[in-house]
Amino acid sequence: MTVAAVLLAGGESSRMGQPKALLEWGANQTLIEYQIDELRQPPVERIVVVLGHEAERIRPLVEETRCDVLVNELYKRGRASSLRMGARALPDDTRAVVVLDVDQPRPRVVIQRLIENHVRASNLITVPTFEGQRGHPTVIDGWLLPELRQVRERSQGLRGFLERHEADVVEAPFDSEVVLLGMNTPEEYESVKAKYYSPDIDGGLRRTEAPRVGHEAAPD
Repeated sequence: MTVAAVLLAGGESSRMGQPKALLEWGANQTLIEYQIDELRQPPVERIVVVLGHEAERIRPLVEETRCDVLVNELYKRGRASSLRMGARALPDDTRAVVVLDVDQPRPRVVIQRLIENHVRASNLITVPTFEGQRGHPTVIDGWLLPELRQVRERSQGLRGFLERHEADVVEAPFDSEVVLLGMNTPEEYESVKAKYYSPDIDGGLRRTEAPRVGHEAAPD
């Protein structure tokens, strides 16, 4: 039984003005290269990257990794179409699926700790939180793969999926706002990058020791 990750990188990045996957991140890396490196650590055993807009520019950066690369020709229909494609690429015996957008940079320690909490507690769905606010990535039990393969934009995609399973969602509180970070505009990109790497902010959000995560909260 495999722990897999679906990395969604097919959006048009219209507000950013350039593909977010190709933004500079860290030392001599693009954002998508960084996130694949952070995902490609135990317990994640398989990574499916779903491209779309400007896939021909992004794909060469991904092809040399051990990831499965898919191109969603229907990316203009919305994020749900990429999530469906990624979920359909995974086998039925997948144990857990980590769903992450490329514009939500997360260090490996957060991903590892979140999966560990999810598997240890046998949750159906686990989401990270910071100060009561839900963040990303979402970890989903493989038992729910058939439903993930059917998500539609008209039913609000992953958001609608989580709303339908609200009683099954377990929140894992972290002590770092890194689980909330995302970016859609150049201004947000600069702000998030500064927070992620600055030693003056929480010792740098991208750090080697894991942010503490509390005990799994019981669903309301």
